[in-house]
Amino acid sequence: MKTWACINQKGGVGKTTSVVSLAGHLSKTGQRLLLIDLDPHGSLSSYMGYNPDEMETGIYSLFSEPTSNPADVARLLLPTPIENTYLFAASTALATLDRQIGSEQGAGKGLVVAKAIEAVADKFAYGLIDCPPMLGILMINALAACDQLLIPAQTDYLTLTGLERMMHTLEMVEKSLHKKTPYMIVPTMYDVRTRACQEALHKMKETYRYNVWGSVIPIDTRFRDASKRGVPLPTVAPYARGSLAYKKLLNFLLGIQDGKHGAEERQQTA
Repeated sequence: MKTWACINQKGGVGKTTSVVSLAGHLSKTGQRLLLIDLDPHGSLSSYMGYNPDEMETGIYSLFSEPTSNPADVARLLLPTPIENTYLFAASTALATLDRQIGSEQGAGKGLVVAKAIEAVADKFAYGLIDCPPMLGILMINALAACDQLLIPAQTDYLTLTGLERMMHTLEMVEKSLHKKTPYMIVPTMYDVRTRACQEALHKMKETYRYNVWGSVIPIDTRFRDASKRGVPLPTVAPYARGSLAYKKLLNFLLGIQDGKHGAEERQQTA
């Protein structure tokens, strides 16, 4: 099972949209997928039809009552509107974890999600993690559990400032985990008509070079329509601009996984 995590310390950059859209495309392959919502706001869980304010089980249970028993972990899986796709849902109680775990000295809680994934890994081909926009035990769990990091980054100058902070955080966490995870910045919400977007994208590529995907996710109002219906855009509008962009991204990620893309190719059009 390969696990990808969408992460950025800035909110509203397209993390949940990226998870859902990639899942929409991957589900068409017939392979089983696992979605993991680590954001206390629960945007991914809400998208899938669950209310984080009413969620009594889900990913929080693994922190409050740790278990690595495959049967116990599997009981937390919830069905989703996406074919062949299941969810570890978020609850608003996740927001209290750092305070709780701080008083417990953290005792091994950085690997809770990794162990849960390992317990059900034989059931799924891919896992996709939606991360919270802040450094804490949940972000550490995501970094410990994933094979590839995706950093959705809106093409504007405020996001560029946030990326500097994200890179610093990533470096700190990698040192504490003794693990270096490949990452790729995915430019999102790109509007080719505006000079601001063009200049921000140029600066992003200039600064981060081979860690920036060579294409972009464009602005597409149909993402909102799909979100309102609770289904991925690739499912309801496979030929929409946004759907085609995420299909291109998925193909590129699969190419990296298979060793077909070197670092230099990341700056080329995928």
